[in-house]
Amino acid sequence: MDTRRLYSFIKIIDAGSITRAADILHIAQPALSQQLSALEAQFGQQLVIRSKRGVAPTEAGRTLYRHAQLILRQVDLAHAAVRVSGRAPAGGVSVGLAPYSLGAALALPLLKRVRERYPEILLHVNENFGGVISEAIMTGRMDMAFIYGAGPLRGVQFEHLRTEDLFLISAGDGTRDPRGNEVSLRELERVPLLLPSRIHTVRQVVDAAFQQLALEPNVVGEVESALTLVNAVEDRLGATVLPGSAARAILDVRSLSVRRIVDPVIQVKLSMVTSDNQPLSEPALAVHDVFLELVRDFHSDPVGDKNEQ
Repeated sequence: MDTRRLYSFIKIIDAGSITRAADILHIAQPALSQQLSALEAQFGQQLVIRSKRGVAPTEAGRTLYRHAQLILRQVDLAHAAVRVSGRAPAGGVSVGLAPYSLGAALALPLLKRVRERYPEILLHVNENFGGVISEAIMTGRMDMAFIYGAGPLRGVQFEHLRTEDLFLISAGDGTRDPRGNEVSLRELERVPLLLPSRIHTVRQVVDAAFQQLALEPNVVGEVESALTLVNAVEDRLGATVLPGSAARAILDVRSLSVRRIVDPVIQVKLSMVTSDNQPLSEPALAVHDVFLELVRDFHSDPVGDKNEQ
C-alpha cells in the first residue's frame, strides 16, 4: 500500500475539501482526486461523499481514516526507532492529563524529570477531558494519558493506579491543615457550587452521589479552567469539589478550607490509559515509567485523603 495515498486521504478528511487539501499538500487537485479514486478502487468502497460544500467520509471512509492514522504513526515510530537504535530514547511523546487530577499536579515534575533523564525526548503535555483524550489515544494522536475512570472502553487499555476521595474546597476560614475536617453530602445541598461541565468524570460522580440521596446540587457556574475555578473560589463566588491530590496542590499555593465529603464518601478512580491496538514506542515507554515513579512518590494527601494505592 502506498502510504502517501493514506496521508493524502487523511488531509482530505481533515480539510473537508479536495481543493483545500490540494493546497495544503502543494499538489494539483486532479492528481489528489486520482489518489482518492485509486484508494476507493483498491478497497472497493466509496470513501467520501462529494458535494458542493466539499467532501465527508462514508462509514468505510471513517474506518479507513482511523486505521490510516495508526498505520502512519507506526511508520513514523519505525523510522524513529531505526534512527536512534543503540542510543538513548529520543523522539516525541504525547501525554494527556485530565484537569483537576493528580496527573495535572504532576505535569511540572514530569517535564523536569524527563528533561533531566532523557534530554532527547520532546514531551508534549495536553490537559484535556477524558473523552477527548481517549479518542486521541484510539486514533494514535496521543501515546498515553492519566484520566479519571476505569473503563472499559473499546480500543483503550486502562491501568488503574489510584482511588481518591473528593473534597469540598471553599474560601472558609483559610485553615491550611484541616485534618479530620469533614462535611456531609446533605450539608452541600445549599452550598453554591462551581463545578466542571457534565462531560467531566468528577461532575458525573458528584451528580450521581446527589441523585442517590434524592438531592439536587446548587450549581451556580460551570468552569473548565482549573486556575479560574480556584480564583473564583478564593473570591467567594462559590465552593467546588475536587479529588484529594488536586486539593493538596491548591493548599500548596492558596489559603482555602478543604473538607472531606462523607455520608457518603465520594471517590474517583484514576487510570493510566494507552492504546489497545499498538505498543508504546521506546521513548513513550521511558516516559510511562517516569510517570509511574512520580505517582508512587506522591505521598498521602495532607488533607486526610485515604487513597488506595
